[in-house]
Amino acid sequence: MKVRRKDIMKIIMIVIYLIFTVSGLILMKKGGNAGKITTGSGELGFSISWISALGFVCYIISFLLFTRIIMMFENVSYISPICNGIAQACIVIASIIFLKEEYSINTLGGAALIIAGVIIMNLKR
Repeated sequence: MKVRRKDIMKIIMIVIYLIFTVSGLILMKKGGNAGKITTGSGELGFSISWISALGFVCYIISFLLFTRIIMMFENVSYISPICNGIAQACIVIASIIFLKEEYSINTLGGAALIIAGVIIMNLKR
């Protein structure tokens, strides 16, 4: 089986999407605030921590990449669950590592089921 350049580009796009979506969520959470809107003297202000802002930018980039990925694949019903499933499992792992979130056997089992589902979706019929 020969791997085509086009297929390699698809995989690279998905990996980059995963990096941006996971880092975006982790950074927004790490930043600790969703932004603050203030008004006064006829002016409107908005402030956000730089970590949350960086996370927000990463998440916007991930959204733009995801729309491109959707266009690259023939079936949305195929690629969307795969990308979202892998992203969810990566978010669980990143939350445990970077945010020191507690986990249980149910958390790890759920992540394993997501990964198993992605594998099953990719089995040849």
